[in-house]
Amino acid sequence: MDILSSYNLIIEASVIIILSFWFNGISKKTNIPSVLMLIVLGIILQYVLKYFVPEALDFSGGLELLGIIGLIMIVLEAALELELKREKLVPILKSMAVALLGLLGSAYAAALILNYFIPEMSMQSAWLYATPLSILSSAIIIPSVSGLSEPKKEFHIYESTFSDIMGIMMFYYLIGGLDPAEDGGIAGFAGNLVLTLVIGLIASYAIILIFQQIKSQAKLFLLIAVLLLLYAIGKKLHLSSLIIILIFGLVIANVKLFFPGKMAVFLKHEKINQIYHELHIITLETAFVVRTFFFVVFGLSIVITSLFNFNVALISLLIIASIYAIRFVILKVFIGSDILPQLFVAPRGLITVLLFYAIPEAAQVANFESGILLFVIISTSLIMTWAMIKDKKKMNTLLDEIDEEYAKKNEAEDVLRAQQVSENLPDELFTDKDSANENDSLQ
Repeated sequence: MDILSSYNLIIEASVIIILSFWFNGISKKTNIPSVLMLIVLGIILQYVLKYFVPEALDFSGGLELLGIIGLIMIVLEAALELELKREKLVPILKSMAVALLGLLGSAYAAALILNYFIPEMSMQSAWLYATPLSILSSAIIIPSVSGLSEPKKEFHIYESTFSDIMGIMMFYYLIGGLDPAEDGGIAGFAGNLVLTLVIGLIASYAIILIFQQIKSQAKLFLLIAVLLLLYAIGKKLHLSSLIIILIFGLVIANVKLFFPGKMAVFLKHEKINQIYHELHIITLETAFVVRTFFFVVFGLSIVITSLFNFNVALISLLIIASIYAIRFVILKVFIGSDILPQLFVAPRGLITVLLFYAIPEAAQVANFESGILLFVIISTSLIMTWAMIKDKKKMNTLLDEIDEEYAKKNEAEDVLRAQQVSENLPDELFTDKDSANENDSLQ
């Protein structure tokens, strides 16, 4: 049987998407991240492929392409859901500070660990390898926190999105430091950032004004093609291209803020709202499909035996311990006492893998075991799963207590009604009691 024939590939791809949809359903009921199930599916398929296709297959190119498109879709999806309001300024700044300090602190700790246990790795290379391991995975977090309260959910969406963007910027800044010809230092980095912001704003305004004039129904994939083109050109020019995608998403999701006063006359609000809603759906669907195949292909490409290496386990556990220790301190400072389950919602995923494969050949260390990557991704995802399940049980217990209290109040009301009937008590007593109960429930 030719498992790689065209029709078999179509069947296999279709089955994977159906399974991924099913995994999402399981994830909502159990809080187990669907990406873990997709990685396991990829590992199973790896052994199936070895049976039918003995020669080794190289998935690295496909993994990189899927990762880039998935990253763009995930950041765009997150940006489309972010409302920029004055009352949300503090939560946004707070989540940005937590993301930045968490990224820098985790990267520093991981770099020290890698540098100590892998003598061949210089501190500069250690920082480069540590950065992907220090970035939160919005691909895992955003679908997983839908059951949390609105403030906590928003915090995780902001934090993971900022972590993605700042982590990628930091990674490419470190890569630039490897080449003296491209290393512009802090000033060059700041200039690059300002230039990216300006290009992102200009491009966003231009896209919105032009696309609202297009009458054709088939224009959403044209819009996505333009965004992909901007991202790719930006990368060629060594810009922080992901910021361009983020800015566009923020502008179209908050057009009233970016087109204030007299500028609003340039907008066709009905057209803009239509583009926004259709883009939201397409982004959501595309992110789902790309994320599905990315993690399955990742499962196909990993070497599972590296997980059972003692050094891999030791280094990974030390990195994981440092992640949560640093996160605990930062959340205590910025959030206060209510840091659960936020403390344990720190999985690594798509960007960790994507950046790992983007490390230049000149900076690669032969003794670095890729199993560390897999160990950290799986462990942090499982820890998040445990925390989310525990939080869900706590919420269910709280709801049960509220229901029990409500039942007791109803029972007391029934007793009062019975007394009123038997003793012919005045109606005012019952009315006052009802008001008291209503006030208690409001409090």
